Amino acid sequence: MGDDHKGRNNKKDKQLEQFRTDDRDKKMTTDQGVKVSEDEFSLKAGERGPTLMEDFHFREKMTHFDHERIPERAVHARGFAAHGEFQVYESMKEYTKAGFLQDPSVKTPVFVRFSTVAGSKGSAETARDARGFATKFYTEEGNYDLVGNNIPVFFIQDAIKFPDLVHSFKPEPHNGMPQAATAHDTFWDFVANNQEAAHMVMWTMSDRALPRSFRMMEGFGVHTFRFVNDKGEAHFVKFHWKPVLGTHSLVWDEAQKIGGKDPDFHRGDLYGSIEAGNYPEFELGVQIIKEEDEFKFDFDILDATKLWPEEDVPVKIIGKMTLNRNVDNVFAETEQVAFHPGNVVPGIDFSNDPLLQGRLFSYTDTQLIRLGGPNFHELPINRPVCPYHNNQRDGYNRMTINKGPVSYHNNSLANNTPATSTEEEGGYVHYQEKVEGRKVRSRSESFKDHFSQAALFWNSMSETEKEHIISGFSFELGKVGSKSVQQQNVDMFANVSLDLAKAIADNIGVNPPEGGGSDVTKTSPALSQENTKKTPSTRKVAVLVSEGFDGSEVSSVLAALKVEGVIPEIVSNKLGTVKGSDNAEFNVDHTFLTADSVLFDAVYAVGGNDVSQKFHQDAMYFVDEAFKHFKPIGATHEGKKWLKKADLEKSSGVILGDDDSSEFARNFSEAIGAHRFWDRQIV
Repeated sequence: MGDDHKGRNNKKDKQLEQFRTDDRDKKMTTDQGVKVSEDEFSLKAGERGPTLMEDFHFREKMTHFDHERIPERAVHARGFAAHGEFQVYESMKEYTKAGFLQDPSVKTPVFVRFSTVAGSKGSAETARDARGFATKFYTEEGNYDLVGNNIPVFFIQDAIKFPDLVHSFKPEPHNGMPQAATAHDTFWDFVANNQEAAHMVMWTMSDRALPRSFRMMEGFGVHTFRFVNDKGEAHFVKFHWKPVLGTHSLVWDEAQKIGGKDPDFHRGDLYGSIEAGNYPEFELGVQIIKEEDEFKFDFDILDATKLWPEEDVPVKIIGKMTLNRNVDNVFAETEQVAFHPGNVVPGIDFSNDPLLQGRLFSYTDTQLIRLGGPNFHELPINRPVCPYHNNQRDGYNRMTINKGPVSYHNNSLANNTPATSTEEEGGYVHYQEKVEGRKVRSRSESFKDHFSQAALFWNSMSETEKEHIISGFSFELGKVGSKSVQQQNVDMFANVSLDLAKAIADNIGVNPPEGGGSDVTKTSPALSQENTKKTPSTRKVAVLVSEGFDGSEVSSVLAALKVEGVIPEIVSNKLGTVKGSDNAEFNVDHTFLTADSVLFDAVYAVGGNDVSQKFHQDAMYFVDEAFKHFKPIGATHEGKKWLKKADLEKSSGVILGDDDSSEFARNFSEAIGAHRFWDRQIV
């Protein structure tokens, strides 16, 4: 029987052999067999001009990539979303005629989807990764989609490289590993051989790739767009979302453990916050550059691997978005929503950023395969709130029942309707940018500096953040099997910082760089999370209590914390109720089996008169882990004894109670707002 089974396998192998191919040491061709002369640059009208639709190689490559995976998104598969509203603070008439940016009294409905990028739908949410931050504005002039990330730059400069990038960081095809991770050979081989990725890699090795929650991360439009006012005047613009709670992160060990304890950590946080009425808020900011100032900077403003330093181009805060309603059905809304950077309204237009230009093609193509045809706009979550009329007909999943015989333009049978609109009537008119140049596959010289802004980012980090970046590189490259790839990356990032590269080399056992270094000394304080807003509001605190706790004191402390917006949750050895003195009684939210310190922002160690050895052991493990993750720890009564026994009571961020419970609550609340106490870090 075994031989028969082996024979069938061999027969199947022979059947499959005709389809196997090995592309090593071969010349690149199109799917039609045409030899490819250039695979780095899309075809453009001039080096800085728009991408041309006749670029058949780009269209074939991108179409194939867009259709590679069904049915989930090729990237951003693991996402969660919510509804809300946006209001502008003041009219932006000076810069744009976009209707939703004119009247501060108007509330525009929005739908926001947050996501990881690399992992599949079933992956953990706390993986080291960029995060998607996509917003659909349902305006009275049509849908506007601001489709961005929580990092302001990207890995590549030209969309023709996007399939290559994603192929590199997805699980390696010969073994399907690893899931939702870039700590493997192919990604770092891509980085070393596509050095435009240097700046983005610095961000993804930093704390920015490990957000504390969707509510506490920035969002960026990434690309350069245009504002156009009713006079036809244009300004270049970049979009920012600034979280009202500040920008905060997890630490790596914590993120890994959360991935096992609660792989739905981020979606649970967002869903629970909205259900509790703690609505996430983000302020919309814009950076604006006059058309005549396009070339005054030491970087190309159309390069998606570059940011506009906020100290050079200030962020003007123009409005606020509030997410106030969870979805009713994750599939119908979160999974079927179709974003597209090409969904714009009058007053918002594009630039010639070659990464953006390619996305304008790719997104529609992606939705066609993922949502089953051209009528994805008719799904309820994608429908605009304003009327829409055109001559599109039929196709998969058509829901509109169009009456009458006419479905073409021009016509006389229906008085040439639906009719086009003039610009004065609100018709979308593209900005008339002058374009000239030879049809070339090339990249502007102004795009070829890959390290200056990576060095700017490094220079702007605090010492703690720099240590985290070194650890990020050391973990990721430490997982790489190829010594050559490891060495190439160390040598590459010596162009950003010799100190960085030498530290990585020492940690992963390769040769320190022989040369390199950067002469960039500029810093941008806005890039460091050390300078973000800090508040205790909506922070979750684990309260470790057992039978016989001091009811009056603990009740007073918890009441004071709630006034500051802190969310205390009771953790004990079993579910039900736990009773203290003064007739105090708390419902237990979690046990030590169902909760873990990594799921909270702080710990309040209380204990009680009836503390078993098992409770004490579990509580001390809880406290010790929180301490190692630099979190604030408060303690009263029995809890103080635990901290003193562990010799933690004199450490920063450890708040011990005394006879004045109100003072303890105030000091503990301030510590919770500080988020982390990095001076505990051993480096």
